[in-house]
Amino acid sequence: MSPTGRMRSEREQLELFHAIAGDFAPRDAQDLMAFPFFSLAKSPRMVPIDYRTPDVTIRVEASAEHGMATIWDADVLIWAASHLVAARDAGRRTSRLMVASPREILTFIGRGDSARDYERLEAAFDRLQSTTIKTSLRQTGKGQLHRFSWINEWKRHTAREGRTRVIELILPDWFYQAVLDDALVLTIDPAYFGLTGGLERWLYRIVRKHGGRQRTGWAFGLRHLYEKSASLSPYRRFAFELREMAKLQPFPGYRLSVRLDRNGNDTLAFAPAKLSTGACGQAVNPSVLSVVDLSVPSLPRHPCYRLRKTPNQGVESNGYGTLNLESNLKESNFKDVGTPADPWKTPGEGS
Repeated sequence: MSPTGRMRSEREQLELFHAIAGDFAPRDAQDLMAFPFFSLAKSPRMVPIDYRTPDVTIRVEASAEHGMATIWDADVLIWAASHLVAARDAGRRTSRLMVASPREILTFIGRGDSARDYERLEAAFDRLQSTTIKTSLRQTGKGQLHRFSWINEWKRHTAREGRTRVIELILPDWFYQAVLDDALVLTIDPAYFGLTGGLERWLYRIVRKHGGRQRTGWAFGLRHLYEKSASLSPYRRFAFELREMAKLQPFPGYRLSVRLDRNGNDTLAFAPAKLSTGACGQAVNPSVLSVVDLSVPSLPRHPCYRLRKTPNQGVESNGYGTLNLESNLKESNFKDVGTPADPWKTPGEGS
């Protein structure tokens, strides 16, 4: 108990961290890039995401009032991660309690500064706070689960004329710890914020996470990608949209192609083009190589197999340039060993 006789709130226990000034690269959390945590649709999604592998379980639930947090709402988390990493690398103290003006956030994520943009940003805060996640990801003990929301709480301060002056928000510890771990953050191309489609944004993050700067490229089975997307669209629609993206080549730094593997299954191949993505913060551990499990469903012996480098045509970007050696960790390229036990049941509960 505090001297006033009451428990201190979470906000009172945290040091306030002001977003830092300067032009620096956006950073994204690898867990959020590799796994299905967000709705890919602009219309409200109420259907939970229930993603399970032998190694990872993820359940995302929406509130009836706001719907599930979307992949556009995740831009706020990219903004937060970018500022936290930049501050840490500059030797500044960081905190889960962040404060910034809405204009600073909107500018960083490539949005406008109209009243409508402010309203959409606040709606994003509501969805991020009301969406709940339960996951075994990064939990050390077997059967352990961590439940949280993307934002613990947020607060708006307004000026006399009614214009929002600053926003305070508290990040969950699960996300904050991932951001401050070098191996769990990647720099993304600022052009990402210009991608308008939900599936398009999701696929760029998958490609950036798993492709890195592997000179010979990688590929995934379309069925496997469909499962990883948690999309509510039928598979045929999903596959059609990926083929269209391969025709349009929308991604900075990567070139896409859809082709058949040796077993006649559809695969999406991606190879680096002219890259602008680079390292995140300090150097990563060079011993963490881009190795994947060799039995991802829908692929032949090598689900992420090397491709000959394809020349870039019409994909322009510039900027950074260090190798992504930490991509393709086993938890996002799982081995199919059958249906895992239900992690949501309590011990001794019947079926």
